[in-house]
Amino acid sequence: MSAAVLSAPWLIGALLLDHVLGEPKRWHPLVGFGRFADYLEATLNRDSARRGRGLLAWALAVLPLTLGAWALASLPIIGWVFSLLLLYLAIGLRSLAEHAEPVSKALREGDLGEARLRVSYIVSRQTDELDEEGIARATTESVLENGSDAVFAALFWFALLGAPGVVLYRLSNTLDAMWGYRNARFRQFGWAAARLDDSLNYLPARLVALTYALCGRTRQALHCWRIQAPAWDSPNAGPVMAAGAGALNVSLGGPAIYQGELHQRPTLGAGPQAKAEDIDRAVKLVRQGVVLWLLTLAVLWGLLYA
Repeated sequence: MSAAVLSAPWLIGALLLDHVLGEPKRWHPLVGFGRFADYLEATLNRDSARRGRGLLAWALAVLPLTLGAWALASLPIIGWVFSLLLLYLAIGLRSLAEHAEPVSKALREGDLGEARLRVSYIVSRQTDELDEEGIARATTESVLENGSDAVFAALFWFALLGAPGVVLYRLSNTLDAMWGYRNARFRQFGWAAARLDDSLNYLPARLVALTYALCGRTRQALHCWRIQAPAWDSPNAGPVMAAGAGALNVSLGGPAIYQGELHQRPTLGAGPQAKAEDIDRAVKLVRQGVVLWLLTLAVLWGLLYA
């Protein structure tokens, strides 16, 4: 507990930096990391033993940078500055809103073409034939899931292990997004990246599901989490989105097209189909959850040092 409490100043500082500066527009370290990951995949994803090669690629991409983060954070005096910057670069609370709010704005203005274009930036499903409800549903799902991945999980791993923890998590999550597809190219090679990301997200995702429940319709959210999440194909996205949908009293899930293939997904949540305003409500839910986490740390800080 004490390690998490002691990290509170860094969490607050990084969230303030994110609020003021947002995501770096140029020279973001993850862009360079993505290029290196592409090089590793092109070099190693061939022939046989692809699972082993995928694990090797993950280790080459993640472990040296994690050790580098540990070394930087261990430096006297300026180590805390590096820790703060690394956490800031790992979270994306402002970016989450900046990508979602243009979709809701376009829907409110009746500009379906613009809404489809904007939602295509943040989801992997096919968007060119989505109607208003489909766009709102896809965006709301993305906000709830990415709130867990890009905000809460990063805060969790920093609170638990400091700068090395957040770098380990963020790079692993990025590799899952790049290699974790269940297709012919990545099913074997990306297996390690997907499983490791699932492991790193297991506890944070359930804390996020509880957070969403506490910030919305609590009993309904907990019910949806318990009943609906096991049917979802992702062990971590299921609890997060089921609880989030229940907290918002909105229905998510249902059919979606990925890479030209129709997927019949179970329904999550309760209530009416998602609308434009539910996108904004989902962003607000994530923000309320962040405030709840910070207030909890403040209370623990007071108890620890009373």
